[in-house]
Amino acid sequence: MAGALAGRIHQPAVFGEILVGVVLGPTFFNVLGWPMFAAPLDTSLSGALPLLDIVRDLAQIGVLLLMFVAGLETDLEQMRHVGRVAFWSAFGGVVLPFIGGAALAVAFGLPLFWEGIYIGTVLTATSVSISAQTLMEIGALRTREGSTILAAAVIDDVMGIVVLSIVVALAKASVSGTVDATALALVLVRLVAYFAVAIYAGRWLPGVLGWASELPVSQAMLAAVLVVAFIYGWAAEYLGGVAAITGTYLAGVLVAQTRFKETIDSGVHALTYALFVPVFFISIGLQADARSLATQVPFATALIVVAIVAKAIGCGVSSRLCGFNNRESIRVGIGMISRGEVGLIVAGYGLAEGLIDRDVFSASVLVVLATTMATPPLLRLVFPRHAMGHVSIEETIGHSITNP
Repeated sequence: MAGALAGRIHQPAVFGEILVGVVLGPTFFNVLGWPMFAAPLDTSLSGALPLLDIVRDLAQIGVLLLMFVAGLETDLEQMRHVGRVAFWSAFGGVVLPFIGGAALAVAFGLPLFWEGIYIGTVLTATSVSISAQTLMEIGALRTREGSTILAAAVIDDVMGIVVLSIVVALAKASVSGTVDATALALVLVRLVAYFAVAIYAGRWLPGVLGWASELPVSQAMLAAVLVVAFIYGWAAEYLGGVAAITGTYLAGVLVAQTRFKETIDSGVHALTYALFVPVFFISIGLQADARSLATQVPFATALIVVAIVAKAIGCGVSSRLCGFNNRESIRVGIGMISRGEVGLIVAGYGLAEGLIDRDVFSASVLVVLATTMATPPLLRLVFPRHAMGHVSIEETIGHSITNP
């Protein structure tokens, strides 16, 4: 219902789902803190978990599946042919927000290692679905700038996953803010070895999925691909020393290269978006506490400003250097402002691993909400209006958008 209501005001469903989580969370009603939800009604049930813990577990499954879908919908062939404008726009949209976020954290007294660097990592993401929906509504999806925005947003998110993997690996190798050289070398070896083995193992995926498709049981292929995704996620966390979401994303990219992609696509989308992904977005709001930002208003405000300005300038200047004129560069920069799924995933992981505190996490959620609200009207302002129509785009990342 929250997602549907968000669509009525020309916002993506993810906006409504996060916002309803904020309303139900500690910011307003703190629903999961009520006695009926905080503990089981039957006190004789030893080891029973409060509802919040169950929601978090479902949300973790949701984020793993979301990243698998992102990988499944990443078009490697398209990325090879999008041209240097999209690549360098994405590069500028990663580097400048990363530096700006880290510098802002240091300016407000936060340590550079690793909280400052992680704040910069959160700001690198871009939401392709939010910009795509607006571009479709105004009839600008097929323009030169629209195609560049979509391609750059996909590359941007892939770069963001790479940055996240490196930052997490370095953070795990550090002690009290300093990096132990031996531990760092070991982590880098594990990181390289994981990707090498994982990519090499991908050559067996067509055989495994083909075998599963012939089993006389219901949804055998979907079950098999979920096992593969979770194994890749587990191996990334415990063998590669990086985030589990990196592993499931890689699994999605590899599965997308098989002939079973379309069959898997339909099944995993239904499973993911019917339950787990909405729970994930709502849980983000449930964990955010705007009340804790009462003394951090200057930081939260500055973070929103840096998130908008750094992304717009980084992408806009890069596209200008690659041959776009001033007006086209401004459109590209504005189209890349919105944060979304990857930003939330990175922020949630940082909170769970203790790399950022709850104040920074709550501020990150505000950044996602603010940039989500700001992007559609700004795009409508800088693009000439061609046509209006109602469109609906799933809250996912890493995929090509086609006009229905």
